[in-house]
Amino acid sequence: MKWNEIKVETASEAVEAVANILMEAGASGVAIEDAKDVDNFSGDGFGEIIDPEMITSLTEGAYVKAYFPETIFVPEILPTIKERINKLPDFGLPIGKNEVSVTEVAEKDWATAWKKYYHPVRISRFLTIKPSWEEYQTLDPKEQVIALDPGMAFGTGTHPTTRLTLQALETTLRGSETVLDVGTGSGVLSIAASFLGAKEILAYDLDEVAVRAAKENIALNPSAKNIQVEVNDLLSDVDQKADVIVANILADIIIKMLPDAWRLLKTNGTFIISGIIEAKKQTVMEAMQEQGFIIDQIFQQKDWYALTFKKVEE
Repeated sequence: MKWNEIKVETASEAVEAVANILMEAGASGVAIEDAKDVDNFSGDGFGEIIDPEMITSLTEGAYVKAYFPETIFVPEILPTIKERINKLPDFGLPIGKNEVSVTEVAEKDWATAWKKYYHPVRISRFLTIKPSWEEYQTLDPKEQVIALDPGMAFGTGTHPTTRLTLQALETTLRGSETVLDVGTGSGVLSIAASFLGAKEILAYDLDEVAVRAAKENIALNPSAKNIQVEVNDLLSDVDQKADVIVANILADIIIKMLPDAWRLLKTNGTFIISGIIEAKKQTVMEAMQEQGFIIDQIFQQKDWYALTFKKVEE
């Protein structure tokens, strides 16, 4: 079978959003090559998920490559893809060169090629992410190993926004909490919450592809049985009160969901948000404070932030 590859050269900050756009357009898989991957994981004491020798073609920005079966007529969907990518700056995401190309490839050239880039990585003190096909033996009894099947839809779970959110979860959770995971994507945050002792996790995503990917990744982690994944628009129509709400999504979408987050978070509960770039940080802080949330902690990696807030009163 032949496939069509749509390759988007974009900014590193936009890779997850672009990948999501391509998956929603009908792609059967994506692969990401990001010039910042080496920088993101060098010198932090947790190891690397990317082999630097494998990445030589980019000095800045990123390639997001999506693969469409020959049964999908690419010229018909390409204008919509380009239009959606062009709108990303409206959400505070730069799109870099924003060059889009289409080539024909054989199935064998993409189905396993992206696997060579990814290896186990220690994300935080207690959390390690490993690709599902790799063997990994921990020497630390406190280390929790999350198995993911990256590349097919939502990456490796090690983008700075996800990494910061995982660190925030590790700092926040003490055990027996009810957690709401909004915009779950790969499901990695829900799986981590389960491993870190949460009692009940409800994960939501508007994208059915994401819900399916999350369920598949949860199945790779048999001990994470306390996660329920559903299709839902943010927190609309949700009634479950939570000790912790976590959202790693665009800043403007976080602001949109603040009334529902306030409604569902228990008093003294924690709201963890990520996906915040420097240019949007102050706007988000002001909106959170206007809603009544009190800043608790700030996590930063380069230009990305994860923030935790407390709801101190009804």
